[in-house]
Amino acid sequence: MPASTEYPPFRLGESRFDQGSFYGRLRHFLDVIDPRTLFVSEKRLNECMKLLDQFKNGTLPPSVTNVQLWEAQKIKQAIIHPDTGEKIPMPFRMSGKGVVGLLLPNQTFASTIFWQWLNQSHNACVNYCNRNASKPTPVSTFFQGYLGAVSSAVTIAVSSHACTKLYYLSLHLASANVCNVLLMRHTELSEGICVLDDKGNVVGTSKLAARHALIETSLTRVVLPMPVLLLPPLIMAMLERLPLLQKCPRLGLPVHSMVCLCAFGLALPVAISLFPQNSQIHVSELEPEIAAATECKILTYNKGL
Repeated sequence: MPASTEYPPFRLGESRFDQGSFYGRLRHFLDVIDPRTLFVSEKRLNECMKLLDQFKNGTLPPSVTNVQLWEAQKIKQAIIHPDTGEKIPMPFRMSGKGVVGLLLPNQTFASTIFWQWLNQSHNACVNYCNRNASKPTPVSTFFQGYLGAVSSAVTIAVSSHACTKLYYLSLHLASANVCNVLLMRHTELSEGICVLDDKGNVVGTSKLAARHALIETSLTRVVLPMPVLLLPPLIMAMLERLPLLQKCPRLGLPVHSMVCLCAFGLALPVAISLFPQNSQIHVSELEPEIAAATECKILTYNKGL
């Protein structure tokens, strides 16, 4: 593909891929959640931030290329929260991989509880760190949400321990994930989130936009476990026929873990690409005071990830 198409003229704060289509969003998230961004040094991050500031202020050196600017913005989007401007802790970025221990074979009831607690704890922190943070959330609210999210999600997930059919297992895990999202981000429903006009100005705070944001995010969590549950059994059924695994059955566990990790790496960008991160909504779907505060008919909100 020509470089001019792959790297269009740089646009600060936007994606180089079309966010109006699923394919464009998928390409965007495959780019942003590149695992290599987990190992970006503080020095490299500061260089990227400086480069973007220079572009914003019109002081960019003429030798800087579009490729360098897009790469700098990719690193910023992967590491810095768009609302708070703070670094997202490395384990809880979308480029981090989830806990795959719960997908390992021959689980006992105790191991199921442990892996579900670990997985749902990780999910809770990911949901919190990638939420819409246009309104501050007290630490006490975080812990209340965490306790409710993990206890309810683990209860739902553990109830699927005896399930052998993937349909029911997927349903249980999807329910646990949705429960986790709603409880970790419940303050958005009570306080609302900021909605912006076409110039990026805050029009007001909307609880109805928050509801749309959580519905969209919850739907991504319903889709997320499906490839993770369906693909590994199919792939392992083929791999187990290979002479290497038949001669060395001990390799089965690490191979299975790697397959689960790859399945999650595929499922994550597909799921979060279902909806744009910066979603649009017509003012007629929002509170009357929001519609009265602007002449803009289509407003934007950050739904979080």
